[in-house]
Amino acid sequence: MKTIGLFEAKQKLSELVERASEGEQIGITRRGKLAAIIVPARNGVSLKEAFADIERIRRRAKPLPKGVTIKDLIEEGRR
Repeated sequence: MKTIGLFEAKQKLSELVERASEGEQIGITRRGKLAAIIVPARNGVSLKEAFADIERIRRRAKPLPKGVTIKDLIEEGRR
């Protein structure tokens, strides 16, 4: 898998999406660490099915502890 820095990925997003649609997996790095991967969409999956998959994942997620926000978790991950 080829990797590319976040800044460059922002500038070349259209190209990266095109490459992914052709089957390539592309890693996006932030500060030298892998942060995300662009992968090809599953063939034959509609947008409605994709959002249904996301909703199923959300329903399985555990609620955050009382007093903890997503922002708190993001900040903690940056340390």
